Amino acid sequence: MKQVELDRLDRKILDALQHDGRISNQTLAEQVGLSPAACWRRVKALEEAGVITGYSARLDPEAVGHGLCVLVHLSLRRHTLDSTAEIEREVSSYPEVLQCFAVTGNADYVLRVVVPDMASYDRFLNEKIFTLKAIAQVNSNFALREIKNSHTLPLA
Repeated sequence: MKQVELDRLDRKILDALQHDGRISNQTLAEQVGLSPAACWRRVKALEEAGVITGYSARLDPEAVGHGLCVLVHLSLRRHTLDSTAEIEREVSSYPEVLQCFAVTGNADYVLRVVVPDMASYDRFLNEKIFTLKAIAQVNSNFALREIKNSHTLPLA
């Protein structure tokens, strides 16, 4: 996707929506200094352009029983189109994997995985990750506590 040109009002709208996706159009329009109709048109245009990709509720992982966060570093045996496609397809299908990044450095992929407990993580590794033929090495880093977890992009 190519970068979309955003003016000052678009950025104000996006910043407000990042902080409160449930804000009413009326309140949003007042905050950014537009009429409700003009604000609604801009939001719709931002959605259609793919700048706004969706709306969701942020949940507390511990409150819903998924308090163990693990950063999993995967290294591949070989780098072929077939092996990377298989890894990406499989990992994308696992609900425990919240994020997956292809990276440079000491690993080929880094996953952010959430599970209820250590036994669940052990099952996740044995039943899912270790069954992938292209994986050569797995390193796990367990999050002790969350310092920052923002979904807000800096738009200034």
